[in-house]
Parts: sequence; C-alpha cells; structure tokens
Amino acid sequence: MAHQILVTGGAGYIGSHTTLALLEAGFEVIVLDNLCNSSAESLRRVKLICGKAPTFIHGDIRDRILIDKVFAENKISAVLHFAGLKAVGESVREPLDYYDNNVTGSVTLCQAMSQAGVYTLVFSSSATVYGEPLQMPISEEFPTGVPTNPYGRSKLMVEELLQDLAKSDPRWSIALLRYFNPVGAHPSGMIGEDPNGLPNNLLPYVSQVAIGKLKELSVFGDDYPTQDGTGVRDYIHVQDLAEGHMSALRAIVQKTGVDIWNLGTGTGYSVLEMIRAFEKASDRTVAYQVVERRSGDIAECWADPSKAAHELEWKAKNSLEAMMNDTWRWQVNNPNGYVND
Repeated sequence: MAHQILVTGGAGYIGSHTTLALLEAGFEVIVLDNLCNSSAESLRRVKLICGKAPTFIHGDIRDRILIDKVFAENKISAVLHFAGLKAVGESVREPLDYYDNNVTGSVTLCQAMSQAGVYTLVFSSSATVYGEPLQMPISEEFPTGVPTNPYGRSKLMVEELLQDLAKSDPRWSIALLRYFNPVGAHPSGMIGEDPNGLPNNLLPYVSQVAIGKLKELSVFGDDYPTQDGTGVRDYIHVQDLAEGHMSALRAIVQKTGVDIWNLGTGTGYSVLEMIRAFEKASDRTVAYQVVERRSGDIAECWADPSKAAHELEWKAKNSLEAMMNDTWRWQVNNPNGYVND
C-alpha cells in the first residue's frame, strides 16, 4: 500500500503546491484544512493538473477528536504541517488567535500523532525565527533571535516545543524548514497565491496593482542601507519550496531527531528590483509611492542554503524571471483568485 501523508493546511498556497508534488511522486495524500484562509478549489485544480486527488477533510488541527479519527481510519506514515495563520500585521492585532491556532494547534496535532504512533513530521517554519541577524547570509548555525511580531514568535515557540518533544522521545523524526519569501505559482497558472482581502506580501500586491485591482503599491522606506535604499529579501519559487519538502521528508524518514534547513535561493532582491522585474514580465507599469518604514522590518534578509544543498541535495532552480512570469500568468488567469469560476 502507498504511504499516506497527512498534509495540514494542504489547501493553502504552499500546502497545495506541496500536495501536488506528493501526488506526482506517487504518495497518497490526506489534506486537513479548515479553509479559514484557503479554498477547496485549489485541490480540485490539483486533480486537474495531475489526474489524482487528495482525500480532503474539512476540519481544524485543534479538533482533537477529529484528528484522532483521521489517524485511526488511515495508515498515515508522516505529517507535513502547514496549517497556521501567517499575516504579520494581523498577528499584532490578534495575538491570541495566532498563539491558539499556531501553537495550541501544533500541540494538539503532536499529541494525536504520538497516540497514533506517527513520529515523522515536517514543520513549515519561517526565517522570521532568526529575528534581526547581525550578518548575511543567514545560516542554520545562527542563534534564533527575538522575532519582531507574534506570528514569528508563534513559529519559534512551535520549533522549541518540537525540539523538546524530540529530546523527550527518541522516536521522533522532525524537520524544521525555515522559508524565506515564497512567491510564484504553478507554471500551469491553475494554482497560486490567493490572499484574503488586501495582500500581506509584496508580489501578490504588485500583481494586483499591475492588473488594476489595486491603485498603487506602498514601498515601506527607501532609506535602508541597501543598494537602492529599499528592503532586500530572498524570494523563492513555491515550486522549489514544494520540492524542498519532498527532499526533507525523504531525508528524515532515514533518521531520528530534529534537523533544521533553510529554504531560500541565497540571493537577495530589493523591492525596487522586484517591481522592475515584474513590470518586465507583465509589460505593465506598477504604480508605487514610498512611505515610512514599517516597524519591525529589517533592511535585508537572505539565506545561506548550502546546508540543504549538501544534506538534501536540494537547491532552488527557478530564476527571478520564472517567479515573475508564473505569478503574472496566475494573476491574469485568476484575477479574483479561486472565486471567479
């Protein structure tokens, strides 16, 4: 029988692309998602792309009775854990929601896994756990910092509880994947990032300005110590990120304990470089204005991805041009995201 993988938050942006990659690799996939910031339409389209569908369960990782039932009724060998809230600004306004969903949800999930005898877990973490590093690029050897918002702190708390869990029980095999800035969409243009309301991330905002949904982009500060004064980030194609999860899953099945890998490209691009690259891909002008810096933003942040290259034989393959072209194709095909069918 094929290995069954439980993907929490599998209808979301990164979850749906990883679900597709798992199905294409021959895994059976069970997606658990409460659809609070995702759409079941993404999974319907996953099936259209690859001809196979995951089993979908509409539910919440905090629902222990439901999760116990999912483990009891299936032969799950590993969990990929994406479910969580992820908007930095919202986390500042609604910290309890973030700690409840991201931290309590992870505790409940791990309790159910332990009871079911499933000890293999890949956790969707974030480069925000490094706080404000003193130098670039960021390697996994760097100490975790003090994340500047409740979203980042919730990710760090889950990392710490997973490390404590692995120390307490040697059967656990856990990967902590620290993403940098996921962008792009599947090359088919059928699945991509579909933010609720105003986008929180740069590229969806830029693409909505380009297509005329939003008037202009606010660039938060042009007085950083970077080449053009705007913030520099490591943008990684969501397809590369999905492959990174596959590589991490294959690696941790062979061993126990906790492994940490950065998933990034190792190259930083400034906000203005991103705007120019998107204008080229879309052949549209992106209107923007420079406004004051946001509190909590750091000047630059990019990965040292050499550990993942060495240990997972994984590296990001997609160019900046591919990220832009795929984002634009998704935006043109789906001007209103998943709701306009």
